[in-house]
Amino acid sequence: MKIKFGIVVFPGSNCDHDAYYVVKKNLDQDAEFLWHKDDDLKNCDVIVLPGGFSYGDYLRTGAIARFSPIVHEVIEFANNGGTVIGICNGFQVLVESNLLPGVLLKNKSTKFVCKDVFLKIENNKTRFSGEIAKSVIKVPIAHGDGNYFADKNIIEELENNNQVVFRYSDSEGNTSENYNPNGSINNIAGIINKQGNVLGMMPHPERCSSEVLNNTDGVSVFESIVADFIK
Repeated sequence: MKIKFGIVVFPGSNCDHDAYYVVKKNLDQDAEFLWHKDDDLKNCDVIVLPGGFSYGDYLRTGAIARFSPIVHEVIEFANNGGTVIGICNGFQVLVESNLLPGVLLKNKSTKFVCKDVFLKIENNKTRFSGEIAKSVIKVPIAHGDGNYFADKNIIEELENNNQVVFRYSDSEGNTSENYNPNGSINNIAGIINKQGNVLGMMPHPERCSSEVLNNTDGVSVFESIVADFIK
């Protein structure tokens, strides 16, 4: 059984081919690019909103992409239980589309941050994390607007419902402010919706999913998605 991944391509996307390579070449799954002006998801089982700078990040990150014809289809797909993962800019599109709560603000430092970080796996029972064997993984980040913010009630709800999947940490899983690269509340790096079918994360698992990169920690995110369909 092969799963078909649809990778959305916006003007300014730059991680679309990375995501395609992981699922098509590394995992031997079906994959297809979906242009932002399309209004057909082409029978894809999983939708990937990749990293980049959709529409040049004008207005706000993800704000214009949210109105693309393809995103209207993604919203309907997600609301009907379809599996959607948004990475970096894709996470920003998901919050702008109200598929996930909160907003992503400028990094606390106001500077673009590009480096490897450690992520503590807070919830390994999701369709995006079920195959992650480690309690901490190392994944690169590259963003200027990764500071996750939401009001107190939303944060409490996310924490109480176990919707925080990834949290910035050190290599041992300690989550103090010292290991927070952007100022995100509670060191939040990735969350799911209440239904568990939509994940948004700022770090880039597609950039650490191959032996040639000397880091395969990220591939387990995509393996988890595939495994969930096979169950």
